[in-house]
Amino acid sequence: MVILYEVHENLYVNMTNRCPCACTFCLRQTMDEMNHSGSLWLEREPSVEEVIAEFDKFDMKKYRELVFCGFGEPTERLEDLLKVAAFVKEEYHMPIRLNTNGLSDLIHGKDTAPMYEGLIDTISISLNTPDAEEYLKLTRSKFGIESHDAMLRFAGNVSNYVPNVILSTVETTITKEEEERCREICEKLGVTYRIRPFES
Repeated sequence: MVILYEVHENLYVNMTNRCPCACTFCLRQTMDEMNHSGSLWLEREPSVEEVIAEFDKFDMKKYRELVFCGFGEPTERLEDLLKVAAFVKEEYHMPIRLNTNGLSDLIHGKDTAPMYEGLIDTISISLNTPDAEEYLKLTRSKFGIESHDAMLRFAGNVSNYVPNVILSTVETTITKEEEERCREICEKLGVTYRIRPFES
């Protein structure tokens, strides 16, 4: 099972294949690995202890950042993710990023933003589009139309606890006018807007 894998100068953590969304553009619909990682489809979810044991196989000094991002939504295992993050902070003192759909409040039925404090340095959230209905069409979130507002609310809240919060859209998937609306949303929330290159 591939639990940790390298992309560029970062080490990525793949802890779950569960996700409340079925995004139309999701890479896992067209491939089963990233950067020659080997298949990111897990036979089962690894325990926290198994994830921690994997770090011994890597030269941790090589990496700029640890990133929670695999073939699933990392916050499906939020408490376990934070245990691994705490271990990495204590053992390796390296920056930690979480790539997420921003729906952890809906997944867990509570305000999760304070839980990230002191453990996660950067949260990158897929904004996708400025429009709630279009967002639902793209993400096919099981939580329905409220997903977009919940994601934005989380982004604003978590910026009180995490130093760097980024909302991103993918280049060429929305219009320039929509990108401008996304930029305005991010300015209101006090977070960074990033346009990611399209990956095929």
